[in-house]
Amino acid sequence: MREDKQLLVMTHLSQLLDLVTGIGGFIVPLVLWLTQKDKVAGMDMHGKMIINFQISLFLYSILSIPLIILFGLGILLLVLIGLLALVLPILNAIKVSNDEIPYYPLTIQFFK
Repeated sequence: MREDKQLLVMTHLSQLLDLVTGIGGFIVPLVLWLTQKDKVAGMDMHGKMIINFQISLFLYSILSIPLIILFGLGILLLVLIGLLALVLPILNAIKVSNDEIPYYPLTIQFFK
């Protein structure tokens, strides 16, 4: 296995494609993880973190819809989800570039 810190950083930053394309922030990290997990040291761990985070954000977004209809609180939840989707990939890309372990709070562990 080779070490490729730049690819790991780009994998975290590729989540920001969600803000432009809507789904690219899920597909690009998924493809990178599936194709590089056996070739790049640490890609398996980082890929699982990112995919778990993306699936969690999607589920939280779906759950906020009834909250919008019932209480109006879902709008606040959607704003929080948007902020997390913007800030956490950038912070974790910086952590990876500094050889620190990234962390995505409120993430449901689908892949371990």
